[in-house]
Amino acid sequence: FREIDEELRRDNLAQLWKKYGNYVIGLAVLIVVATAAIVGWRTYQDKQRETQGGEYASALDLARQGKDADAAAAFASLAQKADAGRAVLARFEEAASKVNTGDVADAIALYDRLAADNSMDPAFRDAATLLSARYTIDKGDPQAAIAKLQPLVAPNNAWRGLALEMTALAELKAGDKSKAQKDFDSLGKDTTAPQAVRQRAAAMAEALGP
Repeated sequence: FREIDEELRRDNLAQLWKKYGNYVIGLAVLIVVATAAIVGWRTYQDKQRETQGGEYASALDLARQGKDADAAAAFASLAQKADAGRAVLARFEEAASKVNTGDVADAIALYDRLAADNSMDPAFRDAATLLSARYTIDKGDPQAAIAKLQPLVAPNNAWRGLALEMTALAELKAGDKSKAQKDFDSLGKDTTAPQAVRQRAAAMAEALGP
């Protein structure tokens, strides 16, 4: 009986293999190919990250050497092909290099595009807004800067203290000394603002006071 059982099992296995063997081989090949593809993709990504890191470091070296135009071009090129995180940093660095070359208008436009990019983390977008407003004041358009800063002065915004300080500076730049003094005084007493911001605001309020 055991021999008969074994023969039956062998016959059943042979029939199963004849019927499904090609599928099993195909599945095994597919698994091997998929595994190789995954490993290859990870290797490619690692190599890309390594290359991008080198390009980013080279662009930073250009900026440190004062070659701001070259640095801006290098960061712009990197932002087009880098992964999301490094692309964001490259775009910020590109804008900073534009400022250093004296091309403030182009830098403001870059910051504005960053601020409007909904794919970015809100904290980075707000930082871009703050930087855009800062250079908009320098460029001589304080009212536009005040308008840009309005969303950032909300009570729950992480940049609120700096946004209020910059708003008061824009008011002063616009010639509204009274409003600026009042806002500096209020900010100097705001315990939710960072200590350094409160100290600067209090000093400005005292300097502008009667």
